[in-house]
Amino acid sequence: MHIRPTLEHDIQWLPHVERSAAQAFAAWPALAWLAHSDVMDCDAHQAFVEAGGSWVAEGPDGRILGFACARLEGQALHLHELSVRREAQGQGVGRRLLQQVANAARQAGANELTLTTFAEVPWNAPFYARFGFEAIDQQLLDARLQRILAEEHTHGLMGRCAMSLSITA
Repeated sequence: MHIRPTLEHDIQWLPHVERSAAQAFAAWPALAWLAHSDVMDCDAHQAFVEAGGSWVAEGPDGRILGFACARLEGQALHLHELSVRREAQGQGVGRRLLQQVANAARQAGANELTLTTFAEVPWNAPFYARFGFEAIDQQLLDARLQRILAEEHTHGLMGRCAMSLSITA
């Protein structure tokens, strides 16, 4: 597996990867609807690519196994999406992509890497906690993370939390 920046010709495949990744939610009754919900469109992916904030995990056969996209927001690099094809989950793809994003945060001079995720879903908050992320108490959320969580809530995403990983040089 090779982690590399997303190229223009990769973008068409990323919505398919995200749809495949979302199938993991089908087994969770409260979140099963996510298996059939909308995913990021190609225009959104294009913006991340143009900003230098998108990476793919490519298999030995050239197939895209997963992707991550992030955006620098102040002193934080915010992970917007991390998706791994359903059949490639549990094989270290997400961990390798997450390491790439953490390295990018370091290179950008960010103080922290932030994200929002489901607090109780095993491959969400617990996965990030094993990587070193810490959940941020609701009372300590900055305006940016409060806004992101509020917007997610309006789209039906309940049970979410914000997490942060301190970045050192």
